[in-house]
Amino acid sequence: MTNTTHKTPEINLRSDTETKPTPAMREAIFHAVVGDDMVGEDPTTNRLEAMVAEMCGMEAAVFAPSGTMTNQLAVKVHCQPGDELYIEEHGHIANYEAGGPALLSGVTCKHVKGSFGMLDVEELEKAWRPPSIHFPTPRLLCLENTTNIGGGKAYPLDQYLRVCEWGRNRGLKLHLDGARVFNAVVARGYTLRDICDPLDSISICLSKGLGCPVGSILVGNKEDMQKARRFRKVFGGAMRQVGILAAAAIYALENHIDRLADDHKLAKVLAQGLATVPGLKINVDDVETNIIFFEVDPAVGSATDFVAQMSKHGLHFYAMGRQRIRALTHLDVNATQIQQALEIVRRETPHIRQNQSSTSASY
Repeated sequence: MTNTTHKTPEINLRSDTETKPTPAMREAIFHAVVGDDMVGEDPTTNRLEAMVAEMCGMEAAVFAPSGTMTNQLAVKVHCQPGDELYIEEHGHIANYEAGGPALLSGVTCKHVKGSFGMLDVEELEKAWRPPSIHFPTPRLLCLENTTNIGGGKAYPLDQYLRVCEWGRNRGLKLHLDGARVFNAVVARGYTLRDICDPLDSISICLSKGLGCPVGSILVGNKEDMQKARRFRKVFGGAMRQVGILAAAAIYALENHIDRLADDHKLAKVLAQGLATVPGLKINVDDVETNIIFFEVDPAVGSATDFVAQMSKHGLHFYAMGRQRIRALTHLDVNATQIQQALEIVRRETPHIRQNQSSTSASY
């Protein structure tokens, strides 16, 4: 009897948060000099915060466990209960942070129509509600670069600056969810300072494409970051000998930024391959960085069915809707694995059973 089971190594395309520390990063963690960050005495964390503030051309920074926390710290710093923030309709802060603005800060979200997750002035003008006793007070404009649900798009610099100028002219504070901002920098060729110059704050995730095990950092002026440090304590995010994590972040910032271009190239290769598979639909031209969205034909199955079938063979995606699927390339996926992934998809897509249809909003 012939064994027809196909065995391949696990290939995880669910998110760039799936990355593991490299051996060199583990070495940096091992040798980290640590102290008590609660009282500002962890030298490695202090070095990281100063390093990122300098990279951004801003005054100060606060290291925290997650991007959700750094985003919510920004909302808390910039707003008061009863205020309103403006954000693209698919933005992470409004949709994937467990209602944090309302729960933690008493702030509502004004969802604005965008394109590929990016805002522009015309739609902002349509959505704008002048200050009035009848409305929440408009206080904050939140942008995202690169966009996640928008498909990994990076703002063209002229559009980004135009939107920031609109917000400033309306008297709004400006915050950027820069979870993947270095992907934008690498893809578009502008600098981090170009992005930060108009901002009041930026949140940068270190555990996505940069490959750190944990952590995000909020950057802004000294006064706001002092407030953020207090709110970090309130939110339960203050830490002690956190230099072991800060050391990983320093290593990543010194070694893993330029290599993001490799992830972008592999994402394009993956997209081109998926476009050749009957029953799958993808616009290859929409793929700009390391995030890919594609759709499975209902005649083949649901997104959940597709993901389940591929997982049986060690290939992992995320279902992001009834028919929509997300894939991300990252530090732990190489060119050989992308070809293996395409082989699995080509082989297994015809075998998907429409025995279950459900929607997953995993993030």
